[in-house]
Amino acid sequence: MEHGSVGAQERENPDPTEVDRPIPWLVLSLVGLLFGWGITYILMQNPKDDPALGDSRTLSTLQAKPAGSPGGAVDGAQIYSAQCVACHQATGAGLPGVFPPLAGSEWVMGSDKVAAAILLHGITGKLTVKGGSYNGQMPAFKDKLNDAEIAAVLSHIRSNFGNAAPKIAPDVVKAEREATRDRKDPWAGDDDLVKLK
Repeated sequence: MEHGSVGAQERENPDPTEVDRPIPWLVLSLVGLLFGWGITYILMQNPKDDPALGDSRTLSTLQAKPAGSPGGAVDGAQIYSAQCVACHQATGAGLPGVFPPLAGSEWVMGSDKVAAAILLHGITGKLTVKGGSYNGQMPAFKDKLNDAEIAAVLSHIRSNFGNAAPKIAPDVVKAEREATRDRKDPWAGDDDLVKLK
């Protein structure tokens, strides 16, 4: 029995060692060069440079400006995506019989004051858009969006989805907000909005 186990051990290969196969000099040289280059690169950098200016923009360019301030831009498309797209869809086509389209809507393309009033106070009840009748509710945004944001989203809607109406300035929204500040309820669909035209 012992004779068989000794024979099996003799048939086994010896354990590998690194002595016969050390890491190639080429690999060691490459690792050394990369390590040296990395240290040189770090040492050559000027630590006094402001890292925010690494792409050559000035600090004033990088600082955010408040929405509505001079030079402060409000992204109407972003507001539309966040607030309106669930009902009016990404195409502005709405959902037939449920949510009215913004594309080609007489309310969108019409008076800028009426459009601002709709966003400020919302709508409830029967509304006719492009000959179709809708009976739902649109929320008011007067407490959710400021004048610049409402103007930006209206301007976005009026210049997209095949619409081609002039942009709306924040001053128009501000004036409409002031003119209708006592209003607590949404507009009662066609009945109220026709009087605003």
